[in-house]
Amino acid sequence: MAKIKMENPIVEMDGDEMTRILWQLIKDELLTPFLELNTEYYDLGLEHRNETDDQVTKDAAYATEKHKVAVKCATITPNAARVEEYNLKEMWKSPNGTIRAILDGTVFRAPIQVKGITPCVRNWEKPITIARHAYGDVYKASEMKIPGPGKVELVYTAEDGSKESVTVHEFDGPGIVQGMHNLNGSIESFARSCFTYALDTKQTIWFASKDTISKKYDHTFKDIFQEIFDAEFKEKFDAAGIEYFYTLIDDAVARVMKSKGGFIWACKNYDGDVMSDMLSSAFGSLAMMTSVLVSPKGYYEYEAAHGTVQRHYYKHLKGEETSTNPVATIFAWTGALRKRGELDSNSELMAFADKLEKATIDTIEGGTMTKDLALITELKDVTTLNTQDFIKAIRATLTALD
Repeated sequence: MAKIKMENPIVEMDGDEMTRILWQLIKDELLTPFLELNTEYYDLGLEHRNETDDQVTKDAAYATEKHKVAVKCATITPNAARVEEYNLKEMWKSPNGTIRAILDGTVFRAPIQVKGITPCVRNWEKPITIARHAYGDVYKASEMKIPGPGKVELVYTAEDGSKESVTVHEFDGPGIVQGMHNLNGSIESFARSCFTYALDTKQTIWFASKDTISKKYDHTFKDIFQEIFDAEFKEKFDAAGIEYFYTLIDDAVARVMKSKGGFIWACKNYDGDVMSDMLSSAFGSLAMMTSVLVSPKGYYEYEAAHGTVQRHYYKHLKGEETSTNPVATIFAWTGALRKRGELDSNSELMAFADKLEKATIDTIEGGTMTKDLALITELKDVTTLNTQDFIKAIRATLTALD
């Protein structure tokens, strides 16, 4: 059969460690045999980010503004140990945080459900989607180690030179301090993206923060959400039969455990990072969670919600066999391909994305899977494969669907 053509490119952001290995296997086995794959490639591997002083990350984000659709491999956000391991010039910031800041969007993360894997929380009957704010907070924070006694102040200097200040803490010995920020405009985009997505999917939406403690920072989020909802979305929500409500983050955690699912849980940046991992693990596996950054300007960036699978990569380097789950990375590609097809009115490309997802799920539900799923499935007599053979099994299923 002739390969499916792509008129416009997808921005391709390569990554690190074991997910970089998965990335190439997926392209070789599941994409290039069937597509004339058209991508604009950026290497976001840590070594190349270091070589370019992280300019490559910004270039990839700007390319996404141009082409509107991107797909991203998992990348390392270095800590002190990684600086030494990779001999880095500095401790580069999160590439995801950099991209989110440039594109100004909301990250929606949802589990990939398959028959035979029941969520750890038994009453969860439907997927729970995490809507994660994609700007600021700890991902754009400034930090300092305090060497000894002294006063730390937060100072705002207005354009006219006037100042306002607040004492953060009067230290009587060594310590640490961190300054975070956010932007009203970004929070407004976050709120509108969440409410629009809720209407599109006809799901109730929660927003949770800690305004009882953070009476200015978190309270501003709460106020902006409520103002936009009342002014622009309340009547539409009433007509759709869905609702929006605010709750404290600790109350949301308690509520979610007793819910049946089927709603959107909107969180600030860090909260969304943590809660999406909790949900993906509870629904089955960290490798079974989709993630898409949606910008209010119409840009989309798809990726897996998990990290670079460092432990498996070190085993791979030793020549040991691994059974790393590639499903979320496959779904990152299918999400980007489907969106590219949608924007270009390319029905063949959209149909291929649907078929590849079906082949992936059918393979698992047919009893062939990676080790992480084999350990939790209720299916009997399953076949556990290594990473490469599992991807080849998906290819066989995909070919049989033709």
